Amino acid sequence: MVHFLKKLHLCFIFLAAARHIEEKMSDTESDRSDDNQRKRPPPSPKNKRATEEDDKEAEDKPVTFASLGVCKELCTACEQMKWSAASPIQVQSIPHALRGKDVIGLAQTGSGKTGAFALPVLQDLLGKPQAFHTLVLSPTRELASQIAEQFESLGKDIGVKCAVLVGGMDMTSQSLQIGKRPHILVGTPGRVVDHLENTKGFSLRQLKVLILDEADRLLNLDFEEEIDTILKVIPRERRTQLFSATMTSKVNKLQRACLRDPVKVEVASKYSTVKSLKQNYLFVPAKHKECYACYLLNELSASTIMMFTRTCEQTRKLALVARNLGFSAIPIHGQMSQPKRQGALNKFKAGERNILVATDVASRGLDIPSVDVVINFDVPMNSKDYVHRVGRTARAGRSGLAITLVTQYDVELYQKIERLIEKRLEKYPVEEEQCLVMLERVNEAQRIAASQMRDADAKKGGGFKRIRNDDVGEDDLSAIMGRKKYAFGDEKKGMKKTKQSGGGAKGYKGRGR
Repeated sequence: MVHFLKKLHLCFIFLAAARHIEEKMSDTESDRSDDNQRKRPPPSPKNKRATEEDDKEAEDKPVTFASLGVCKELCTACEQMKWSAASPIQVQSIPHALRGKDVIGLAQTGSGKTGAFALPVLQDLLGKPQAFHTLVLSPTRELASQIAEQFESLGKDIGVKCAVLVGGMDMTSQSLQIGKRPHILVGTPGRVVDHLENTKGFSLRQLKVLILDEADRLLNLDFEEEIDTILKVIPRERRTQLFSATMTSKVNKLQRACLRDPVKVEVASKYSTVKSLKQNYLFVPAKHKECYACYLLNELSASTIMMFTRTCEQTRKLALVARNLGFSAIPIHGQMSQPKRQGALNKFKAGERNILVATDVASRGLDIPSVDVVINFDVPMNSKDYVHRVGRTARAGRSGLAITLVTQYDVELYQKIERLIEKRLEKYPVEEEQCLVMLERVNEAQRIAASQMRDADAKKGGGFKRIRNDDVGEDDLSAIMGRKKYAFGDEKKGMKKTKQSGGGAKGYKGRGR
């Protein structure tokens, strides 16, 4: 036993000695490495600068669509549309979409979101053509038409067929388009539901892709009934993509879209505006608000301007006041019939009118590259609408100017906007005396405009049932102002016809938008 203990004691001594030698050797090696690092000369400023420049060049180097996995035919289509390189939202979202993933895309206005969801859909159709392959939903009719135009432009060489289903247009002609079995359907939720309920043989049971553009608006309560109806009739095994400049953070709203393990692509901060946009405010007394607005129109008369108001009546009035003062203004709002809304938009895009006075019906998604200035005549009630309004200018890298008129009653709403975008706006330089020089002329123009509106409303009457054979001339001022024609009639019949045309009380949720 004593012999065994002696051997054990010797083993412990050997182990301790070995550990001590190892520690000493490791310390010596670390000392040598420290000495080597001290002896090694630091990188010269020139080499450091060169390395930083190389990294910056790598970041700024344009990414081609081919490198993202886009096929040759669609790359050619992108070149024809003068898309020389992919935008950041396209770089990050297209590879995921091509792999069949659900995508939530958040990017600033004018950053190429339409191309980000259109190219993967078209590439999928190129490999496996199918009728009713994709449904794209948008909150407004004008945006739906614009999305369809982009799909047709990108897919014209591969034979893609697209149909637009929006309110305010004849359902029969749209049913004929559906009968031709297009590959892609673009529409507003209310009109899509109308066709699902009333168009014989129309079904979305084979749908492969559902896309919600301006998703935060579509997931609001305004479209709740229609979105739920559509989600019930389309297959659960599908791809879903949500895109917007201001995405909702409420998880339950996103869950309603039935996303499956989505990839979130966030190019910008939640409610940011582009750096090339100069944003200003102008504090004005409420009684002289129209005078200041007309002064801005006069000062910026060489620019293409969009002016946003809160109500349809204010839109009509401001457009008339501007026209009475000699400005080339045209209105667009929700009470105009769809052909007149589209006509007003086309005139503005073509440059026949350089001032578009609009409600928020024109605040989302519309891509009009020529817009130089956005004027918020009324501060938006919802702060997120400000981001969309000012996003009509400074698109695709261009510069732009946004001016918000703030009265003594709008201070709280204005402060909410500054908190949302995390930016303090600068005051727009204006001399009060110069503005008030126009006061008398503006007041006279307002009196004439009020008289014109009364006369136009008296001619058209009131009621619910819309007159369809609208033959008012192009030069008729009431036609230009876009007031809908109605005739007295049975209330229930009128409401029923309104639903068919995509308007009316229920249509506010989407069918009349």
